Amino acid sequence: MAYQSLGEKSLEYFPCRYGASKILFRGPKRDLKRDYIAVMGGSETYGKFVEHPYPELMEGLLGRQVVNFGCMNAGVDVFIHEHTILEACGRSSLTVLQVPGAVNLSNRFYVVHPRRNDRFVRASNMLKSIYQDVDFTEFNFTRHMLQTLQDSSAEKFAMVEAELKTAWVSRMKSLVARIESPLVLLWLSERGLADHCPKGILGTDPAMVDEEMINEIRPFVRDIVEVVVSPEDIAFGQQDLVYPEMDGAAAGCMLGVVAHDLTADALVGSIRVQG
Repeated sequence: MAYQSLGEKSLEYFPCRYGASKILFRGPKRDLKRDYIAVMGGSETYGKFVEHPYPELMEGLLGRQVVNFGCMNAGVDVFIHEHTILEACGRSSLTVLQVPGAVNLSNRFYVVHPRRNDRFVRASNMLKSIYQDVDFTEFNFTRHMLQTLQDSSAEKFAMVEAELKTAWVSRMKSLVARIESPLVLLWLSERGLADHCPKGILGTDPAMVDEEMINEIRPFVRDIVEVVVSPEDIAFGQQDLVYPEMDGAAAGCMLGVVAHDLTADALVGSIRVQG
């Protein structure tokens, strides 16, 4: 795989803020007074280790300004509390929202950090009473915590999973309702939207989200664009990621540059068809 050795300069992401938002987005900063398409999403949208992420590729294909509102490890909660970004999306000619997973959001069982949604903050008394043998002070990240709960008891974990899915649908409906521009959902994953998602599986993003959940949101969006990246495309695309050697493990979790090519082509196709 391609990487820059320790001590050499990594990719320059030109981090920037918009308005009163506390989130650092990938730059260069764009002019929101001009016509633009807004793109919200997580780590793939941000384009970690990717020299030309799909929002940038879309801009080149469309000849229109595309603003990257991607946020590392973002769940629904990041954007639903970002009034500045929601207002910016409302002023755009179109908003694209990469479907987030259902594990990085606050719910009745646990609380996540409001901006770094992958960070576990605390468990509720309800969750502690269900898992009395688990020490929740040991966890810093949601996936680690959830994987431990799943391994501890599949029966108990079914309650957690049901809560996460219910919370995700409710939160997504709320988020979509607050975006005033036409909205396109982007399903970007290693698995197809209609593919069976094994119960409790946490690995494949968008984690814990299935077609039934997406169908709850479908009536409120203009289009759903599905991009499924094959193992071959992931392996090939990861060869062109740019990262320091110490970030090798993190880079291995990304879908790679081919995924960004496929995504840009699919979204541009949808935009042109829809007008």
